[in-house]
Amino acid sequence: MARNPERRAALVDAAVEVLAREGARGLTFRAVDAAADVPVGTSSNYFTDRDDLLSQVDAHLHQRLAPDPSVLAELLKAPKDRSLVLNFMRDLVARATRDRTGYLALFEMRLEATRRPALRASYTKSIRGDLEEGMAFHRNAGLPGSDETVTVLYLAMLGLLLEHLTLPGVLDGVLPEVTVPDGLVERIVTTIVPEARDF
Repeated sequence: MARNPERRAALVDAAVEVLAREGARGLTFRAVDAAADVPVGTSSNYFTDRDDLLSQVDAHLHQRLAPDPSVLAELLKAPKDRSLVLNFMRDLVARATRDRTGYLALFEMRLEATRRPALRASYTKSIRGDLEEGMAFHRNAGLPGSDETVTVLYLAMLGLLLEHLTLPGVLDGVLPEVTVPDGLVERIVTTIVPEARDF
């Protein structure tokens, strides 16, 4: 196995691009090599097989799509109320919009996990870990709501991001008084998150 970490990172990023553009069925070593603009056969020197490549994409996406620690630190200076949760969700939508490719690849990974038991097990573990980390962050920050609040918020935002990034026209005009996506984010947070930390 080749040991150049920069080349490996470039290949994983290229795999993300292929996943977002062509779906999991189009994710081949040849397609990754072409997307990374490297000689044919390069990917096979870095990944033992397609499962190894998908596993590394999974790990990479969770780092690539994570919130910026400096943004989190700045947001956490505000009062720990529903407005702060709203600003966290706005940051999530902004990150997803900026890195649409990364989020589309994330959705493709979910679909591929339904077909590959080994990927399903590892991907379920990593997504569950993200959810549990989100719950712990919410509790430790003293934000309003409980683990149930975080779980329902996670599901609502996942649905919003899926529609917004794949079929944005579905949501346009459904609620004429609500803008897409920002107004919907506000509606979600207002509906799910308690106003104060008296739960």
